[in-house]
Amino acid sequence: MAMEDEDNNAAVAATNIQAGTKKGGDVGDNGACIDRQPDTVVHQAGLNPTAGRGSRSGPGAHAATGIRVLKQRNMKRNGSRGCVTRKTRFGSRERDWLKGDPQRGCVCLYGGTVDPQPPASGPQGSSTPQTDLQLVLCSTSTTVEELCAQRDGQGLYVQLHGDLVRRLDPSERPLQMVYDYLVSLGYADSVRVQQEAANSDLSCLIRFYSERPVNADQQERTLLKGVFSVRKGKTQLHKWAERQVILCGTCLIVASVKDSLTGKMHILPLVGGKVEEVKRRQHCLMFSSAGSQAQTYFVNFDTLADYQRWHRQASKVVSQTVSLVDLSCYSLETVPEYLFYSQDITHLNLRHNFMSLQGPGGLLNLPRFSQLKSLNLSHNRLGVFPECVCEILTLTELNLSCNSLQTIPVQIGNLQSLQTLSLDGNHLSSLPEELGSLFQLNSLGLSFNNFSHIPAVLERLSAVDKLAMAGNRVEGLELCILVRMSHLKNIDLRLNGLRWVKSESLEAVSQVTQLDLRDNCLDSLDLSSVCNLETLHCQRNQLGTLTLSGFTLRMLHASSNRLSTVNIYPVPNQLTHMDLSQNLLEYLPDWVCDCRKIEMLDITHNLLSELPSRLLNSLSLRKLLTGNNRLQRVPDLLDHVPLEALDLQHNKLAELPESLFYKALNLKYLNVSANALENIPPSSQSEESLSTLQELYLTGNNLSENCGALLVGHQNLRILHIAYNQLLSFPASKLSKLELLEELNLSGNRLKTIPSTVSSCKRLHTLIAHSNNITVFPEILNLPEIKLVDLSCNELTEIQLPDSLPASLQELDLTGNSSLILEHKTLNLFSHITTLKLDQKSTTAAGDSLSAPTPWNHGYSEMSGQRNKLCVSVLAVDRFGDSVEACYGIFDGDRNEEVPRLLQCTMGDVLCEELQHSSVDSVYMCNTFITSHRKLGMAGQKLGASALLCYIHRETSDPGGYFSLTVANVGTCQAVLCRDGRPVPLSKVYSLEHCTEEMDRVKLSKAIITEDNKVSGVTCCSRLLGCSYLSPWVLPKPWVHTEPLCSQDEFLILGNRALFERVSYQEAVRTVKAVQDPRAAAKKLCSLAQSYGCKDNIGAVVVSLRIGEDSCTCEPLVSTVEPRGPALVPAPVSVTSGPADPANLSSSSGIVTEFNSETSASEVGSEAGSTASDEHPSSGPAARPERRCSIHPATTLCGIMVPGSAGAGTHPALFQRQPSCATFSSNQSDNGLDSDDEAPLDGVISNGSKLEVEVDIHCCAFQIRAPETPKDLDLEKRGTHYGNGKMRRQNSVVVSATNGCLLAVCGREIADLKKSPSTCSLFAKKMSNGSVVAPEDSHNLIEVALEAPKKKSGYFTAPAQQDPEDQLIVPPSLEQEVREQLRGQSPLVSGPSAPSTPTSLKDPVWDHPHPPSFPSNLVPGPGPTPILHQEVYDTAL
Repeated sequence: MAMEDEDNNAAVAATNIQAGTKKGGDVGDNGACIDRQPDTVVHQAGLNPTAGRGSRSGPGAHAATGIRVLKQRNMKRNGSRGCVTRKTRFGSRERDWLKGDPQRGCVCLYGGTVDPQPPASGPQGSSTPQTDLQLVLCSTSTTVEELCAQRDGQGLYVQLHGDLVRRLDPSERPLQMVYDYLVSLGYADSVRVQQEAANSDLSCLIRFYSERPVNADQQERTLLKGVFSVRKGKTQLHKWAERQVILCGTCLIVASVKDSLTGKMHILPLVGGKVEEVKRRQHCLMFSSAGSQAQTYFVNFDTLADYQRWHRQASKVVSQTVSLVDLSCYSLETVPEYLFYSQDITHLNLRHNFMSLQGPGGLLNLPRFSQLKSLNLSHNRLGVFPECVCEILTLTELNLSCNSLQTIPVQIGNLQSLQTLSLDGNHLSSLPEELGSLFQLNSLGLSFNNFSHIPAVLERLSAVDKLAMAGNRVEGLELCILVRMSHLKNIDLRLNGLRWVKSESLEAVSQVTQLDLRDNCLDSLDLSSVCNLETLHCQRNQLGTLTLSGFTLRMLHASSNRLSTVNIYPVPNQLTHMDLSQNLLEYLPDWVCDCRKIEMLDITHNLLSELPSRLLNSLSLRKLLTGNNRLQRVPDLLDHVPLEALDLQHNKLAELPESLFYKALNLKYLNVSANALENIPPSSQSEESLSTLQELYLTGNNLSENCGALLVGHQNLRILHIAYNQLLSFPASKLSKLELLEELNLSGNRLKTIPSTVSSCKRLHTLIAHSNNITVFPEILNLPEIKLVDLSCNELTEIQLPDSLPASLQELDLTGNSSLILEHKTLNLFSHITTLKLDQKSTTAAGDSLSAPTPWNHGYSEMSGQRNKLCVSVLAVDRFGDSVEACYGIFDGDRNEEVPRLLQCTMGDVLCEELQHSSVDSVYMCNTFITSHRKLGMAGQKLGASALLCYIHRETSDPGGYFSLTVANVGTCQAVLCRDGRPVPLSKVYSLEHCTEEMDRVKLSKAIITEDNKVSGVTCCSRLLGCSYLSPWVLPKPWVHTEPLCSQDEFLILGNRALFERVSYQEAVRTVKAVQDPRAAAKKLCSLAQSYGCKDNIGAVVVSLRIGEDSCTCEPLVSTVEPRGPALVPAPVSVTSGPADPANLSSSSGIVTEFNSETSASEVGSEAGSTASDEHPSSGPAARPERRCSIHPATTLCGIMVPGSAGAGTHPALFQRQPSCATFSSNQSDNGLDSDDEAPLDGVISNGSKLEVEVDIHCCAFQIRAPETPKDLDLEKRGTHYGNGKMRRQNSVVVSATNGCLLAVCGREIADLKKSPSTCSLFAKKMSNGSVVAPEDSHNLIEVALEAPKKKSGYFTAPAQQDPEDQLIVPPSLEQEVREQLRGQSPLVSGPSAPSTPTSLKDPVWDHPHPPSFPSNLVPGPGPTPILHQEVYDTAL
């Protein structure tokens, strides 16, 4: 009744709103209401509006653009689907008006008391209410002036991404600004843009204020002011008196209380002075100036808070060595007027503000600073060069970057003392001649402007030694121009689109020493006339030939070109570093071997077939990288060489030089992975070894166990990777001598045991030995520093543990050991491990429809590398949606672990929601990414992540056809499909280096791209989820591609940047084809990337595909007799209870179970053994249901047959409860033991830590549509409406589907169940962490996840939920007997069916269409069957 009363109140409010509209004015076509309406107060529950005050028009209001204002008080930010989706927000007249034109909408207007920063993450921050929210109905043509006139306001302010707050110009249009912003994010549909604009959750990205927000911290750092007791001097001659005290800039100002600005003022410079506590008086500070004639003032504060605030700010001022005032990022329009009394200011930083010219503290007054030397006005949206700055003749440094300046005034010539001028990021195309008179100017920044040539005025600026013109439009460079500019030594012309560089004369360019031509369009480059060149950067061009002068050349960087040769004359004897990687070199030029000082040479990814002997015997070479070539042999070492690092991976080497280790005694790093080695050379010629080798990578060769004896000599070895060789064993006596070993990778061999002598390696912290034949757990748990142990995909049967485990152990992976049985004692010992990975036991019965195999299965792997935290997360759901579908994803947060976890927990649910609104792949995928981007902002996350999402489905137009794969990605995560043994890339790499169109877009928006190709020095990606503060340069709009799948498609590989930087598409496909198990294949990919030198987080997902008619298992149709007569009456579900089958645990995808250290063993055991089933007595001819395959399914829900889809046969629906990522209660069991059992249940895992089933955290409640009957339609018309859009009646059966499970609850029990925290998942969507969100708020998943306490591992877990009663499965032999007994004990209740949904899913939310309701007619039958009145529910996700 409470919800019914709420809707009744809402209806009254809506009626009153409509009445007020008719009274005050009518609805117009291009405005909200003709005249201003009485303010209508609408609370969340729907209160009566305030009494009307009559119609009135404010000054300046236009007849056709009146604004309707709805006040919304105390609205919680989290949990609101949007202002327009609830009936309590708008009446039907407002909704009809909004529907009439997508250019109409709602602007959320906040009061100035709201803190502009997003609330902190966590339960307290997310539940804090926000006050004074006004919902303003207007159109895109409504201006700020009109809004202020209607509201009698002074102005409006806008805040982007929780950052700076800017006053809007009177002519700006707020709703159009929101629409433009949403379109820039990627929304395409005008109706969707209208809906999103009215969503108050959008305020985390763009927010409007009716007055300037108050920020106490900003005020404190800008200006401190108050009336306190003050005494001058250190003697007692002066008395205490009340004075106005101001701390602003670098000075303390003491003035009369009455005449603080006009009377006598005492100004005390504080820079270099002192501020001390006066212990004789409470809350008293002594301020002293610097110098021999220092003055002193004592100020007595009223409160401790004032005392601390003034002490903190004054201490910062007195500690400065220069008179610097930093007012950056304060959203200032003018500086405080008191600042002008600080006449000793020499450095003023006003960066990232909105400074105006006019006003007492405007730019026009800046010349009042008589000693100002440095002025920073960058990022102020000036638009025009402030000429008043040219009157500050003392300036030596001026920064006007990123102000959209078009021209520079001639008055710039007045600044004769100017030494540094920064004009980067503007729209300049020319410079005035007067700039040439600044003879002291030595630094001029012109990067990222619109210059098409080098300005001629630079010839006169003889003190400027660097030409900084990156990111302009210079397409050609005449070297003779540089001859005339003889003062320029450093030329930066990267990112210019340069097509040619030539010299018309033979005159040498002698002054240029450094030249940067990266990321241009050059196909040849001849710089032989630049005779004194020391450093050249020409990476990422299209160079086929390169000619240089070698007289003074020291460093050459020419990677990522098409070079087949490099000509340098004379021999560059000063050359120390040279990078020629990723070119087309088939041989090394002779001059390379003649370089006397070469120290580092990178020639990886070329076509080299041999190395010159002189190169390897160089007496200067310390680092040689020759991987990914075609080398068949390495020349012998003739003498001792200083070589320290040698990379020979991915060649065709069958052997290494015999003298390698005892000739290269300084060798510390050797990587010979991915070759054909059958042995390794000895470490020395005698028993005594002088080897200093520390890192040795031998992965992917043909080495046998004989190589173990040769490793003994490398006693300094710290890292040893010898994975994927032919090892049958590892000599125990040899392993014990590697006492300094820290990381050991023995994966992919044929080892049966790991020697017990591994316990001698006391420094070992990482042991990776997956994909072997190991049967006995190694003795490594006594090692004091062990952190990670990976023994997955082996043949372990048991684990023998010591009495205690090392506290350092953080991760243990035991998946893929099918015969492994863990005792409760063992699991309890593992309780402190942060990440414990075990196989999840499946409970799906053999005849269950859920057990029907899908045409795919997957495996994945995540490795943290050398970092302490894992910043990669994987999403994997083999059964997704209401048919045979799947969803996979990978998220890479680079150095942030929270953002990938949030996306992992929520993005699958967001995709499910978007699929209900659109069936167009580009639309629902794009909206999924943008919505997730918004939710990261709502969670207070400003960092970003690369994301890739794959959705396998059937085309809507052909439900019975083959499958399609829709891929969407932002950032650097990639997907590759193997088709006929060849890789088919499906994604697009959105990085500035790999995508020229994205580079052009970012340049056009005037972003500053640093020398390492990062936007504002933050990220190399141009599209990410998150990083909203980098908008519009970094966007969340994804690349979307749909690929039809066929029988030739074998598998799909998903990986992050770190994986595909080291493993090519071709090698990844070859690797997976050679491994049958997807999990082992994913493990191998990550292990290979690590052995190839990757130090970052690595993530890989392998999805095995079996798409084709050959996998069809359908049975032919069996004819049945359909009952004639009226429409079928749905048969209610009969629920029975019986003993549980302890041998099975259900699994939606059968992947890894992870444990963390917060759940007891009993909590896991109590959940694992609980199941439920239902049986239906058949009447009439028994019709066995048609068996269908995954290729040609009937209408199913997560593998469960939907009634009415295959004749009139009886289809039993199995109710399963499965372990999830939620925390399970131990109320119903003790330590995993059933109340009647003495032994633990088979398959019940108990470890004293929290259970995390990675697939379950992505599943959500999917909905079923039932056949419509006249009765259904009639009931729907007469149904009661609720705020959440659901329909509810007594005696109905509510049916839900969660994670492949059907849930049925009798209608009379709904109210009671909704009160229970353990059953609220029936009526709301349960999150991965056990939290619950209401159905209408199903988008707000990240906020709920944030309310849970965090673990050290980055997972989000919630407090334990109450565990419901266990439901039991009745054995088939006892079904009839139990049914009869229960029928005699309990009353039977029958209920009508729940209504179906006739409205289209694409209807706008203004009409509040009912979401598809779950039908109660699960099994159609010829007549009504009584239903047992008993609760059945589920705690799975």
